[in-house]
Amino acid sequence: MSNERSQVSDATREAEAEEAKAPHVADRPATPEEEKSVDGTSVDDEVRSHYEEMTELGANDPGEGRIP
Repeated sequence: MSNERSQVSDATREAEAEEAKAPHVADRPATPEEEKSVDGTSVDDEVRSHYEEMTELGANDPGEGRIP
């Protein structure tokens, strides 16, 4: 097996770095129907609390390979 396939080229690294600088925007604006569909919606307090808890856990996770 050739080692060439498993090595990332400098050109690839440069292209990825350039792409990372690109603005992150939607591919199109929301349609009027899509905008109306979110008007007046709300999130259940239990769901909000769970989301916040999981976000906090994820932010403080030391990462892969950790031995508890």
